[in-house]
Amino acid sequence: MAGAAHCSLRAKRLLLDPKFEGYKLSLEPLACYQLGLDAAVAEVQLRDDQYTLDHMRAFGMYNYLHLDSWYQDNVYYVDQFGRVMNLSVTLDTALQKPREVFRLPTDLSACDSRLCASMHFPSSTWVTLSDGTGRLYLIKSGKRGSSASEKWEIVFNEELGSPFIVAHSVSFIKSDAHSLTVLLLRVEKDELDTKGSGFHVTLEWVTIAERKEGDHRYEIIKRRVLQGKSVPHYAAIEPSGDGLMIVSRKPFTFMQSESDKLEENDDAKVSNEKKDPLYYWQQTEDDVTITVHLPQDITKDDIKIHFSPDNICVTLKDQTPLMEGNLYSSVDRESCTWIIKEDKSLEISLIKKNEGCRWPELIIGDTRGEFIMDPSQCSEIAESLMHLTSEVMNPNPEKENPPCNAQELEECDAFLEDSASLCRFDGDTLKVTHIINLGSNQYLFSVVVNPKEMPCFCLRHDVDALLWQPHSDQPENMWEHIATFNALGYVQASKQDKKFMACAPDYSYAALCECLRRVFIYRQPTPLATVLYNRKEGRQVGQVAKQLVATLEASDPILGFQATRTWSAVAQQAVMHLRQGNHKHKSRLGREWIESSPGEKDLGVLVDERMDLAQQCAPKHVLGCFM
Repeated sequence: MAGAAHCSLRAKRLLLDPKFEGYKLSLEPLACYQLGLDAAVAEVQLRDDQYTLDHMRAFGMYNYLHLDSWYQDNVYYVDQFGRVMNLSVTLDTALQKPREVFRLPTDLSACDSRLCASMHFPSSTWVTLSDGTGRLYLIKSGKRGSSASEKWEIVFNEELGSPFIVAHSVSFIKSDAHSLTVLLLRVEKDELDTKGSGFHVTLEWVTIAERKEGDHRYEIIKRRVLQGKSVPHYAAIEPSGDGLMIVSRKPFTFMQSESDKLEENDDAKVSNEKKDPLYYWQQTEDDVTITVHLPQDITKDDIKIHFSPDNICVTLKDQTPLMEGNLYSSVDRESCTWIIKEDKSLEISLIKKNEGCRWPELIIGDTRGEFIMDPSQCSEIAESLMHLTSEVMNPNPEKENPPCNAQELEECDAFLEDSASLCRFDGDTLKVTHIINLGSNQYLFSVVVNPKEMPCFCLRHDVDALLWQPHSDQPENMWEHIATFNALGYVQASKQDKKFMACAPDYSYAALCECLRRVFIYRQPTPLATVLYNRKEGRQVGQVAKQLVATLEASDPILGFQATRTWSAVAQQAVMHLRQGNHKHKSRLGREWIESSPGEKDLGVLVDERMDLAQQCAPKHVLGCFM
């Protein structure tokens, strides 16, 4: 990753709340409404040969519920008959049964090695779809969510090798031609990996464009493959199709063609020839000493050295300067000297003008030299850092700054994963242009706030969870901090059974969904209608953040979870639960209306007494709605 710009994420102080007091548990009920299903969700169990952690992360924890970020009242799933089903949730109209919008031509039950079917919505009228057998479909859908205008039509389909899932896709216009790029995720056997898991992860970046003949047909114009050793937490293509961003524990690299490999080998040979440092330098608090090994034929008269307070220039035999540039800090030019030692090396002494200042580099921007640290300096630095760590809990309690010890950390403060990194790849050079070492900033989840932008990703920062919006077209502000979920980073660490995390696109709440039955909802602080005082401090509390817990009746594993501004959906094998927000609204069950109450608070919704037993009890295959 040489040549990549090492960047950092800058949090906005105005979006942080250091005085956040925590979430208050709300016992208000969450109503649940369920709809009958004709067939269950098409879940695909892991096979015996899919035993690694990467298989579990990519396919075992897959979200079978797909939210259409262009029309957020719509969610989609694929049932066991290969039908793409749509549920449109509009709070001022009836909650209709799921309807079929497309049927996969492939018989899914006939392929034993298939993965789960996957889809993505790159634009308001296009869909990318995989049947899980290795075939990619490009579909023109029309305006989705409306039975009158929504009509899914296949415009491209092709077998692309081993089974994959669609990780991301974008639609754009380039050179007056419509193009789509799709990111395909695979976990493949690696015969060369004898010490690891025996598998590697590939991301295939496929570009499909409309043909120039004007027949409205599409063809693949470019295929690029990245390979890594861990399933990425986050992988998304830039809206322009020119770049790719990946968050992963282990790095990804492009698989090169033979011509690229030959060119890289030539570059490696050249770099190896220049591997030896051009000069060596040491420093004390008062001076800097530079050592340069001279050719045998160089004499004292061949050496010309020019000193200035902020610059140095060393020339041999009137050739191109051997060393030239601005020094890191000023020197006393009158006191600077040089000599030729017995071993035919040139020794230059620079006297620092600012005593005690340590230089991180000799000549600004010059990497051809090597800094040699004196052993006494190493001991001095080690001693100065000794108080920061210790094998003993607290060897000296009277010390002003006691050492930090890992035993003092709580369980939810520990990070079980290796530190991840965020990399931006250029689509033309296939090289990393920007890299961020995330360190302890644990990846939590991703969410689409604006479908025209890249998906946001949420990272843990200390105890909070910060939401970041990538801006590929803004080099100076490529990752913007747009929202904070107070204490969510700490809270989620204590949920051992969590499977999915999400938040509303307007940041009004975040939610954690466990593997079985329970959903935890964390709302942002809201003003109180009544006066409330903090007992400990005796001050009035202006706003409160609440936690709500929803427990599902069915104990089947949760297969999918999505959240919008007004409701969230949980999908089980034959049940989906929808939860509505706290805004004034009307909903209808069949021909009967349920109307919200002015006394309703937070996420609670009153259930109409007119619901009969058939409406309250779900049959075997149902689609549920919890509000």
